[in-house]
Amino acid sequence: MDYRYLGRSGVQVSALSLGAMSLGSMGNTDVDECTGIVHRALDAGINMIDTADVYSQGQSEEIIGAAIAGRRDDVILATKFYNPMGRDRNRRGASRRWIVQACEDSLRRLKVDHIDLYQVHRLDENTDLDETLSALSDLVRSGKVRMIGSSTFPAEAVVEAQWTAERRGYTALRTEQPPYSIFVRGAERDVFPTCERYGMGTLVWSPLNGGWLTGKYRSDEDPAADSRFARVPRGAWRTDSPGARRKLEAVDELEKVASDAGTDLIGLSIAFAMAHPAVSSVILGPRTLDQLESQLPAAEIVLSDDLLDRIDEIVSPGTNISRGDLAFEPRSIRHKKLRRR
Repeated sequence: MDYRYLGRSGVQVSALSLGAMSLGSMGNTDVDECTGIVHRALDAGINMIDTADVYSQGQSEEIIGAAIAGRRDDVILATKFYNPMGRDRNRRGASRRWIVQACEDSLRRLKVDHIDLYQVHRLDENTDLDETLSALSDLVRSGKVRMIGSSTFPAEAVVEAQWTAERRGYTALRTEQPPYSIFVRGAERDVFPTCERYGMGTLVWSPLNGGWLTGKYRSDEDPAADSRFARVPRGAWRTDSPGARRKLEAVDELEKVASDAGTDLIGLSIAFAMAHPAVSSVILGPRTLDQLESQLPAAEIVLSDDLLDRIDEIVSPGTNISRGDLAFEPRSIRHKKLRRR
C-alpha cells in the first residue's frame, strides 16, 4: 500500500481508504461481515476510514466504532454531518446549533474521544460559511476534532471558505471530498487545481461511478432484474438516456484498455483515480467482503502514460459524461422559480 500526505496537513493516508456508506441498513445488514470488512481493510494497509452520521442513520458509525476498538490509534477516522438525522428540521445543515450536537452524537456512536477529520457533507446554502467555520474551529480547539474538511463543495465555495478562515482567524479546511472517476472528471477542471493551490488533500469518492465501472452493465446485454437500472429507472439509469448509452459504449472500449493493462475494469478504474497527482486517497465503498477483495489489488496497479492517454481519448479530461452525476448544483439551477426571476 502506498501512503501519501493529506495536502499540507502533515498526516499520511493510504492511497486507498475504506468508505462505510454500505455498512448497515443502507447496504449490508450483516454486522459480522461489516466488521470483517473493516478488519480486512486495516490488515491490507488501509489506515483511513470515512463514514457519515447519515449512513444508515448512525448504524455505520456504530459498526465502525465497535470494529476499531483496540485499533483506534492506527486509524485516521473521518465522518461527516449535514444531512437530515430525523424529522426535526434543525437536526440537519451546517448551523452552529446542529454542528455541536452532531459532533457529540458521532463521538458517542463511534465510541471515541476525538474525530480525526470532521467534514461538511454538502454546502449549506442557507448558512453563512462564517457560522460553520466558527463552530468547527471551536471543536478543533476543544480537542474533539483534529482537522476539518468539506465534501462535494464547488471550487468557489472552497475559495470562500479559505478566505473566510484567513480573515476571521478560523481553522481552515484541510480536505475536500469530490466525486471522481473515469466517467466523472469535472473535478480536474476546477476543484483539484483549487485544492492544490490551498494545500488541501482530496479524498475522492465513487471511483466505480456507482457500479458503472465494474463491468456488470454491458451494451450487448440487458441489465439484470435486480440491478440499479430496475431499482432506479430514472435519469441516467434509464437505459435509453444519452448518459447511459454513452457509458455503455465507453465500458466496451475501457475493457480493452484494462485487458492491455493486465487487469479488469475495476482495477483500471481505481488505478485511474489514484493516478491523478492531486488525489490523496481513493475511497472504496464495498458492500461485501468479496467486493473489497476485488478492489484491493488496484493498490498495486500503476498505469503508464500511454494507457492514461487512451483513457483520455475515450473520456476527455475535465468532463462528466452524464449530468446525472453532478453531486452539487446551486439552488438557482435546481429550482425553476429562482431560474426565472
